[in-house]
Amino acid sequence: MTINENSNYHPESITAVILAGGAGRRMNNQDKGLLQWYDTPLIEHVLKTVPQDIKRIIISCNRNQDRYRHYADTVMDTISGFQGPLAGIYAALRAVHTPYAFILPCDSPCPPLDLLAKLYQTHHKHHADITYASDGERDQYLFALLNTQLSDNLGGYLASGGRSVNQWYRQCNSVSADFSGQQQAFQNLNTIDDITSQT
Repeated sequence: MTINENSNYHPESITAVILAGGAGRRMNNQDKGLLQWYDTPLIEHVLKTVPQDIKRIIISCNRNQDRYRHYADTVMDTISGFQGPLAGIYAALRAVHTPYAFILPCDSPCPPLDLLAKLYQTHHKHHADITYASDGERDQYLFALLNTQLSDNLGGYLASGGRSVNQWYRQCNSVSADFSGQQQAFQNLNTIDDITSQT
């Protein structure tokens, strides 16, 4: 997959960030990104959905860094105790040197093929700081394009005790990109049953 030519953006301006730092509480505390789905670790499925033109990828993980480094650069949360996806996003934003970070969760292996192109188009149409997907039924906050200058803003929010992705987005200049009718593409594998029932 390559970037949609009509999206009018430069691949070198974007770093893909895959969130794989959760505690896996609903996965018997296993590292979700390394669990097998159709005989392949979930992280590999997600990596294949990143447009080939995006050269820099960071995996935000708190365990098994050596294994994840076989795929891409890694970062760890700077806040201890598995404090949720915002902690992983914050760690990644501090390590990103491009203007934009393209956020993906490690447990959704089949996002829309035009995800990044549409996020980018919406982002610039509305001059947003954060653009996230909405499938027409639910907002999908962890499929997003962020301005990386938000690092200090997010750090302040976390330092104040905030952990809600939705709440932080609402404090920023955020908009949603319309992916109505594609609910299945945003399906996430949250439990062992989710994985075994589909393989």
